[in-house]
Amino acid sequence: MVEITPGRAYGFFTDTSVCIGCKACEVACKEWNHVPEDGLEFTGESYDNTGSLGADTWRHVAFIEQPTGVDGVQANGAEGMRWLMSSDVCKHCTSAACLDVCPTGALFRTEFGTVVVQEDVCNGCGYCIPACPFGVIDQRKEDGRAWKCTLCYDRLKDGDEPACAKACPTDPIQFGELDDLRERAQERVAELQGDGVTEARLYGEDPGDGVGGSGAFFLLLDEPEVYGLPPDPVVTTRDLPASYRMAAAAAGALLAGVAAAFVGGRR
Repeated sequence: MVEITPGRAYGFFTDTSVCIGCKACEVACKEWNHVPEDGLEFTGESYDNTGSLGADTWRHVAFIEQPTGVDGVQANGAEGMRWLMSSDVCKHCTSAACLDVCPTGALFRTEFGTVVVQEDVCNGCGYCIPACPFGVIDQRKEDGRAWKCTLCYDRLKDGDEPACAKACPTDPIQFGELDDLRERAQERVAELQGDGVTEARLYGEDPGDGVGGSGAFFLLLDEPEVYGLPPDPVVTTRDLPASYRMAAAAAGALLAGVAAAFVGGRR
């Protein structure tokens, strides 16, 4: 049981090496947060029938089929296949572009370091959607407002872990303080690599990356692109201050030129 204290940063460490693709996290998320069903459509893409994150899919379990050597058996037709399973979610970035561009303050940073949308404040402008480097935020067609994972903000305030982590039977979704999770993740990678799983790697845990470190990071068994994740995400508003300075300098130069022309014309 994690003791949850306001003022500390919390998040998820998802160890995809032990995910069994049961989708308990998807169901728990929908039930607790009253997220509508997302179409119940058969995509034909293995067992991945949610497709991607969206306004009505705050947790998405990916099923990725790969021909590969398994237990010494080389890929040959139907043999030597493996599934890479991963439960994706909003990354709750330390440097969150969605926060930067929201004009109404609907998006805010909570006392637990997470990023939440206040649906009663959102005006449906949609600025946050292209701002997210992970394509997480989406608008609900019925009302036009933006929706995404809240990391069960209401549960955190009551001292309870998020519903998805609570429901996960094999513990790939681990909830806790980010510093503790990062240490645990490093130990797990070292363990896997020591067992010969050389492709094991972490994604999103580095506070020095393009989004200042993610509040939800992952242990992957292949390149991020295989899981539909950007290889080198960068906060999309990173260059805004420099752009504003350049625009101000250009405006100042223009005004100076107009003033000089006006003064010169009066002589």
